[in-house]
Amino acid sequence: MPILLSLAAFLMTLVGGLVAHHVRERRDLVLGAAAGVMLGVVAFDVLPEALALDTYKLYGVPLPMLTFALAFLGVHAVERAVAVHDAREGDYAAHRHTHAGLGLAAGSALVVHSFLDGAAIGAAFQTSQTLAVAVAVGVIAHDFTDGFNTYTLTSLYGNARRRAVTLLACDAVAPVAGATLTTLIAIPRSVLGAYLGFFAGFLLYLAISDILPEAHTSRRHPGLTLAATVAGTLFMWVVIALTELQ
Repeated sequence: MPILLSLAAFLMTLVGGLVAHHVRERRDLVLGAAAGVMLGVVAFDVLPEALALDTYKLYGVPLPMLTFALAFLGVHAVERAVAVHDAREGDYAAHRHTHAGLGLAAGSALVVHSFLDGAAIGAAFQTSQTLAVAVAVGVIAHDFTDGFNTYTLTSLYGNARRRAVTLLACDAVAPVAGATLTTLIAIPRSVLGAYLGFFAGFLLYLAISDILPEAHTSRRHPGLTLAATVAGTLFMWVVIALTELQ
């Protein structure tokens, strides 16, 4: 049963990537929506889950929040070191991302996240089928956005379509692998909580420092792009709300 549900996540991930590929003419709106979805994933899903998994505090601060800050600052430091942004803030219209490695890292992080989504389905089944179905509903719903973001992030940083499709395929297979593996191995809650905090910091940094500025480079539909960002955030809120109702 866990593997069967993870196959639904596999299909939704592929659908998300295909949608991202076929809307190039509305790239600014796609990126705006992606940024909103990423914000929603961090605020409504990943961070709350990380804090629920790990209540340990280091000098008064929850460990997932420390790894969240570490990831945010770490990605910023790496970008500064390799000069990913070679334009000033006022020059975004002429700016293009050329650091393919960062796109691959972002896509790979989403693959790991999808693997943990599948692991969450498998782990929930070790508790009860009701809990597992509720978890699976959330995973299947937001794996569409995982596929969407994996393709968008990978291609945004100058990677060829073949690489973006390869990472999309890995992202689709990842929840199946995670669900299968957790029938054999349990992931410690503290490790999972710390990772989710780290992933949240990584994802939020990309959303606010890279995706949103890139979304507004064309300046063709500033109001619609903003609306797409808000819609993406609200979409994730609805997904989480529907999950909680199960």
